[in-house]
Amino acid sequence: MDPVTRPLVHEDAVHYQLFLVDPDPLDPQENERSLLRLLGAVLAEIAPALLQHIWQKQPLNLSYVPEKGDVPAHLGGRTAFGDNVEDEWFIVFLLKRLTHTFSELAAAVQDNDGQFLLIEAAHHLPKWLDPESSENRVFLYRGELHILPNRVRSGEVGGPLDPVPSVREALELLRVHGDRCLAEHGVRSALERRLQGYPGKTQADLHKAHCYVPPGIAAVLSRRPDLVAPAVSAFYLRDPVDLQACRTFRHFPPDPRVLTSVTFTRCLYAQLEQQSFLPDGRSGYTLPPRSHPHYRAHQLGMKLAHGFEILCSRARSLGSGGQVGPVGADPLWKAFLHNLEKRDYFRGELEGSVRYKELMSSAENFFKQSVTSTRSPGAHDPGEEVLRLLESAPFSLEELKEQEAHLPQEDSDEWLHITPQELERLLEERGGLGVSQGQGVVRAAGTSEEEEREEDGSYSLVSVTRGMKDFINAMSSFQGAEFPQSCSSDPFCFDPDAVTSALDRLLGGKGEELDSDDFEDEDEDDDEDECSGAQEQDGETLGSLKRYMDEMDLELQSTNIGQSFTSSNGGDRDAAAQTSAAPAALEPEDEELKPLDVDLNLVTNLLESLTSQAGLSGPASNLLQSMGIHLPPNADAS
Repeated sequence: MDPVTRPLVHEDAVHYQLFLVDPDPLDPQENERSLLRLLGAVLAEIAPALLQHIWQKQPLNLSYVPEKGDVPAHLGGRTAFGDNVEDEWFIVFLLKRLTHTFSELAAAVQDNDGQFLLIEAAHHLPKWLDPESSENRVFLYRGELHILPNRVRSGEVGGPLDPVPSVREALELLRVHGDRCLAEHGVRSALERRLQGYPGKTQADLHKAHCYVPPGIAAVLSRRPDLVAPAVSAFYLRDPVDLQACRTFRHFPPDPRVLTSVTFTRCLYAQLEQQSFLPDGRSGYTLPPRSHPHYRAHQLGMKLAHGFEILCSRARSLGSGGQVGPVGADPLWKAFLHNLEKRDYFRGELEGSVRYKELMSSAENFFKQSVTSTRSPGAHDPGEEVLRLLESAPFSLEELKEQEAHLPQEDSDEWLHITPQELERLLEERGGLGVSQGQGVVRAAGTSEEEEREEDGSYSLVSVTRGMKDFINAMSSFQGAEFPQSCSSDPFCFDPDAVTSALDRLLGGKGEELDSDDFEDEDEDDDEDECSGAQEQDGETLGSLKRYMDEMDLELQSTNIGQSFTSSNGGDRDAAAQTSAAPAALEPEDEELKPLDVDLNLVTNLLESLTSQAGLSGPASNLLQSMGIHLPPNADAS
């Protein structure tokens, strides 16, 4: 696809499309009617999972998108997820479930990184699949990930790498050869691991905290708990102009304040808690001493009040031009409500009862956010919504005070503080290395010192050298170096005899001398009788080049470069220096070229590089960790 015509995807936003797999090419009006009919059913299917969800920035929204160029008519939307990437993956889960429920739909999803579903399964992708060749090839269909295969020869199923298949061609392949387009098991398993726990994971991501807030905020949050997200974002992204409105607090004066329970997502709570902020002295907000048992509740409530005040000040400046009529006036509302009733959304509640009205209000709010907001983005400004709730929802200060004694217990925020071991485990999981695979698995809490020593002893230096040689010998392309997949799969075990035999085998035995430029292939064929004249000529050239390299090694042996390496005779660098300090009368051709201990030099330099990093990230640790090799910290202070 031409970069000019490619749809623009904003940063920190996910773009999704739902296509009809088998549209009628001769009747666009029927396709439109089918998509609009499916829109009501799709919204009713996902509504129960989204009614109580707190979005970081924008909710999931769908609308009918007419045909444009090579892209057929479809249901599409865009959601800005901000700093909470879990919103993005929750949308992927919902799309996956929708394609399973509605088999006539196929979903495409991407963000500013492109096909981020493939990024999650990068270790299992075929070599030919890259960001350029993946365009219009990745779909969620029938609840599974599908990737259109690469058609190398005529008659094969799939699409050529060049040109990129159109969306229509891709959908036709899915319809006819859906089973042949199913992604490989490893790719699908990687996606399943990332989506594991949804939709219950969204509830586990919530955090309840007690806050001292003005009674108006407590009343607003009791009606619309999701409005906490724009309030936190307004405080988190405030500027000096916003803070001018917080000098007087026209909408939420600091006194009186009530204690209430506020539900955040963990991302929102971290943004509010981790920012240091002191209120303006002119605002009237004061905080108790840090030793006060409710200091944190006062501090969180003060920050939250600033966020709500900023929201309302922005709304006042925008005016009320974005207001829209009731949802009942929307032609899609009737179909949406009918689908909700078919799915027993109201649970047998009598129309007009308190519970029925609460469910109806939640459905209306969901419909406004998911449908009508796509047509007029300014119609549902959160500040305007807060002001409308303040006017339409009167509250009693006495009732709010009475509720303080019956608040649910707030959650612990220990999850904000993770140990280095927990961070390492999370990085291993995100990097595709299971805890059971990593040679340097994170040590569990409560491990004894003896077990730690045994674990440290399980790291094999032979594996370090073998991994480096596998990396050097691996075939890579102009796109960058590739790490061998097998270098991190073998278990480590330290065996002194195995180390000795491995070194002898690598160095060719004690009788052979190998230098750092070994041009002879260890696996060359011994059948010299079948060598042609051209091969003999190549052997003579290689031998001549080897003699030239030997002479150069002899010249370097007495220099600082030669002294910096360790020979294979067991001597260290000091011994090599003493050897190089032999009588100068000895001619170079009379000197004996001592073979280098390549493995020992490699390990020595790697360990010195790791030591110089002082526990921080650096080239040596990054290279070893990419190959699945985790060395223990240096216990020798010298």
